[in-house]
Amino acid sequence: MLKGKTVVVGVCGGIAAYKSVEIVSRLKKLNADVHVIMTENATKFVEPLTFRSLSHNPVIVDMFDEPKVWDIQHISLAEKADLIVVAPATANIIGKVAAGIADDMLSTTIMAAASPVLFIPAMNFRMYENPIVHQNIDRLTGLGYIFMEPESGLMACGTSGKGRLPSPEAIVDFVKGILTKNGDYSNIRVLVTAGPTREAIDPVRFLTNPSSGKMGYSIAAAAGERGAAVRLISGPVNLTRPWGVETVFVTSAMDMYNEVMKAYESFDVLIMVAAVADYRCARVAQKKIKKSDDNLTIELVRNPDIAAELGKVKGGRILVGFSAETDNLIKNASGKLASKNMDMIVANDVTMEGAGFGTDTNVVKLIKKNGSILDLPVMSKKDVAHRILDEILTMM
Repeated sequence: MLKGKTVVVGVCGGIAAYKSVEIVSRLKKLNADVHVIMTENATKFVEPLTFRSLSHNPVIVDMFDEPKVWDIQHISLAEKADLIVVAPATANIIGKVAAGIADDMLSTTIMAAASPVLFIPAMNFRMYENPIVHQNIDRLTGLGYIFMEPESGLMACGTSGKGRLPSPEAIVDFVKGILTKNGDYSNIRVLVTAGPTREAIDPVRFLTNPSSGKMGYSIAAAAGERGAAVRLISGPVNLTRPWGVETVFVTSAMDMYNEVMKAYESFDVLIMVAAVADYRCARVAQKKIKKSDDNLTIELVRNPDIAAELGKVKGGRILVGFSAETDNLIKNASGKLASKNMDMIVANDVTMEGAGFGTDTNVVKLIKKNGSILDLPVMSKKDVAHRILDEILTMM
């Protein structure tokens, strides 16, 4: 996917440097040409040999090493790079670049670069909260440098807070988004719904379903990687939001309906993946319903059908829905496709192995309104997402 792209990875001295090993490995597997520059302190955490073995390129540490070829290395890499990624980016490197200091190979290469530079800070949370660090980040952001926010959580020093390096997978997804921003979805706006909804019974109980949100999040991430401007409207899930994707969190079906109907006119493609509850409680108890010896009867009323409502007003937009079934897959999904005026429906039998809620894979059929059916084998949800996006392009 990144064939023909050159990525320079700058590794600074911090315990998170070990994650950079996987970043380089993942970029290489995407066929990028990867070059690593390490600060001297970084070599205290990871040996240069590790990066050289993974990148298949020399690793540069010392500005005054004997060059392997006759060129000025920091100029050569700065001109060659499509993107420079500094991960982990310490307070030191951020401060040096913000102050215009170029006293090692990494800072010198950054100063000479015409390509975008992405900093991914990783440091103790008190360091990250320091106003000097944020002044430097604000200064560099104003100058066009790109920052990916660190995560919150437990750190190697035993403290907890914001300052952890994100996962290598999230970082590589972010990098792909930068490098493919002129991809086949550039200038296309995509709205995606994902996850379950929760319908309150009382303050401590609710009706819901087992949707994990993984399929919708995969579609949002894949569209972002291909250059789309994406808004993800998500029910309650335990997933990290896709980097670079605008995410709006909702709880109930009515919340999701209101957000979608408020936003849809600004988008070109509408992909309704969320497992929205068909019913909600007619009356929500204001206090916890106490257990008794009697049976409990709850009256349910219909929620609006978001996909069907969009089908009435979508105009020239592409509308894609999902149909999770347990029997009569083609018949049931095709009926929904027609009745809701969708352009394509993604149908899956949730009883099949490798498909359904909570899995990392899916087995789907892509049914278009012209009657064509594309039967896909077991695939990762990310791969399914890209196949769905491929088919949407053919309809545009």
